[in-house]
Amino acid sequence: MSTPPQAPLSDVERGLVAGILIGEGSFGGDGKYPQITLRMHTRHETLFHWLQARFPRSRLYGPYDHGGRSYYQWMARGPVLAEDVLPVVESVLSEEVDAHVLGRIHEMRAKYAGFFAQYG
Repeated sequence: MSTPPQAPLSDVERGLVAGILIGEGSFGGDGKYPQITLRMHTRHETLFHWLQARFPRSRLYGPYDHGGRSYYQWMARGPVLAEDVLPVVESVLSEEVDAHVLGRIHEMRAKYAGFFAQYG
């Protein structure tokens, strides 16, 4: 079954996605592939489904109940990371907005340069 194409995001949606990921996301990888991971309490279920609808090639896992925590985990890796999600975050992010997260993205891009080279 093929994944439906991503619909264009409005400016508000772009800002919301970037803000959520800047504030709550993890920018890194598993040693082989880069990824952005978002893990939040299950009370944010609606937000996770909203995010999944905007990035249909991403993955949503959960809900999980582990160690007294209930959470969902959303991940963007592979083409969805390089082509869909990271361009949204980078279009909003700057040193002025959040230098720490910008540094994490630069580290991720450097560590996984071979991966990102595939996507121009």
